[in-house]
Amino acid sequence: MTDWTRPCPVPSEEHAEAARCRQASLTKPNGALGRLESIAIELAALQRTERPRADRVEIIVFAGDHGVTSRSVSAYPSTVTIEMMRNFTAGGAAISVLARTLGARLEVIDAGSFATEPIPGVITDKPRAGTRDFLREPALTEEEVAFALSAGVRAIARSSERRPDLIVLGEMGIGNTTSAAAMTSAMLGIPPAEVVGPGTGLDEAGVARKTAVVAEALALHRLMGAKASPWAALQFVGGLEIAALTGAIIASAQQSIPILVDGFIVSVAALAACRINASVRPWLLFAHRSAERGHAAVLAALQAEPILDLGLRLGEGSGAAIAVPILRMACALHNEMATFDEASVSGRMV
Repeated sequence: MTDWTRPCPVPSEEHAEAARCRQASLTKPNGALGRLESIAIELAALQRTERPRADRVEIIVFAGDHGVTSRSVSAYPSTVTIEMMRNFTAGGAAISVLARTLGARLEVIDAGSFATEPIPGVITDKPRAGTRDFLREPALTEEEVAFALSAGVRAIARSSERRPDLIVLGEMGIGNTTSAAAMTSAMLGIPPAEVVGPGTGLDEAGVARKTAVVAEALALHRLMGAKASPWAALQFVGGLEIAALTGAIIASAQQSIPILVDGFIVSVAALAACRINASVRPWLLFAHRSAERGHAAVLAALQAEPILDLGLRLGEGSGAAIAVPILRMACALHNEMATFDEASVSGRMV
């Protein structure tokens, strides 16, 4: 059984300092490459090396369905979750294209969709088909949450055998912005109206309806304004794919593998993971600022400054995948630029 609170390894300050010294010796004014410098230093500390890398990338997408979709909280039917899993494995989805472009391995896991039969190319690892309607009853039992968390651990165990430089996590699940907004409101103790967004493209009336559903559910489960525990948030209003992401984030950090966090849904899982185990936080790099309303509150709670802000709200891990080339360039510049001495260039005068 996984010890969720087992401390994660501490990033190497020795390697961080060596990377800072190298940055200071490269043929550029110190700090001239901005965030690219800090990214390289952060990766050097996490990977315990003077030459950080972002070449070997694993992309893991967890899919799950939500009983609350019966409340008209999404512009798309829940059948789309299953259809998109097929699209992932057929190579037609955004994350499939990005994985090919990056030369990254893509693994798709059915962590809790409504599918009743296995989908070719998709790993099935779920305790049930979809969550319950959390406007009537808890979305999950404690045992189902535990199973989903462990599905995340199993995914990281498979991935770690290939010794990735970092892991990109993504999700697919019609209705999961509703679940993520409810979890955000519950864990941060802020009103649903501040975190509920359009998700798949709801109009103003749809967002109002979705906000009312979240508020009613939080009141039903006594989570409104409560700053609930991550365990309560996952059980009462969570999703199986969100729980699997939470388990994967903790497991990856415990195995010293950096995680490139995607948008709103994955960030909510990251918040839950950090609330369960605070030592996870240094292992998280945040790829982008989503256009989904609740993401800003989650990023603020995690004191995270994302790399990109492109107005994305697709999910699938797409925003994180788009950020990978920036990490690769940061590493290439750090590793391959000449120092002042090597290039016989005059350094800064003291």
